[in-house]
Amino acid sequence: MNTIFSKGECLDHYTWGDDCHGWTFVDTEVLSIKQELMPPDTAEKLHYHEHATQFFFILKGRAKFTIDGEVTELREQQAIQINPNQKHFIANLQSADLEFILYSYPSTQNDRIEIK
Repeated sequence: MNTIFSKGECLDHYTWGDDCHGWTFVDTEVLSIKQELMPPDTAEKLHYHEHATQFFFILKGRAKFTIDGEVTELREQQAIQINPNQKHFIANLQSADLEFILYSYPSTQNDRIEIK
């Protein structure tokens, strides 16, 4: 039987950052799939992952990524891959919500190093 996923039927709902929200659909050692929402004028902290590759697919809004000091802006239906050890963060500097799907492989469990 196939499993159907939705925000209402996910493994976990969590909050992070400045009132940002996330919904976990898959969470294993080798793969994590989440949908996340960032309200206007929010950003996460600069960090990197030693092992995980991350793939962000923008569903709604515009995302501003800073990756190893280089700024890239993505709009709806665009994606970007961030490789292990790349210092990065995502920001929503728009006046509307930003929503995206985040694939991490392997999972980022215990693999997030914040830069102060």
